[in-house]
Amino acid sequence: MFRSKPISLALPPGSPQRINEPNYKGIHSFILRLMLFYSKQSTSIRAANVIYRRVVSQVENPLVYEVFRLEKAFRTTFSILVVHMWLCLRRLKVEGTEGVELGQYVYEIFNHDLEIRVSKAGVNLLLFKWMRELEKVFYGNIIAYDTAMLLDAKPDELHNAIWKNVFSDDGSPTFDAAALPAVLAFSRYVRRECTCLSLTDKESMFSGNFMFTNIYNPNTPG
Repeated sequence: MFRSKPISLALPPGSPQRINEPNYKGIHSFILRLMLFYSKQSTSIRAANVIYRRVVSQVENPLVYEVFRLEKAFRTTFSILVVHMWLCLRRLKVEGTEGVELGQYVYEIFNHDLEIRVSKAGVNLLLFKWMRELEKVFYGNIIAYDTAMLLDAKPDELHNAIWKNVFSDDGSPTFDAAALPAVLAFSRYVRRECTCLSLTDKESMFSGNFMFTNIYNPNTPG
């Protein structure tokens, strides 16, 4: 799985899944400009929301858990969220300061969503402490994935990081042999998405008009 040639993830112009900026005219446009609707900050926040919705759409796809044999629990969902956030932030960073600034808006939306998810999981007391711990995990994972993608990284460094951060229940570096095929498949998926995103144009990334690779179960009949 995930051995096919990487392609751009940009949505074509006529795709019903595209989300475009509203093009108001006349008095509506005048009022919105007075309200700073078209300011750089407002435009960036809207784009960041679309980008994050693309992330969540992929992470909440039941097939992600089915294909990679993962239990749908808070920890697993958080780990997969981090992977896809890293993929987006990594791609945006390539565009320099402008991309980093947009990535910061995406991260702030992620943090807000994460706080809601933590509360829904039943954590109401010591919420701030939980968020601080998850922030440490987030940045720890990001560093591990960035390191694994360096040119001089060891061949097994990425799937070791994925095993530890996504598949292992306790962060143990020791592999579960039964999980190895799923870990390797997830590693191929991550590498392929990195390349696909690198082929995705700036406009599509900055507007959120891209979709992660469609995941399907090859064992499903038909």
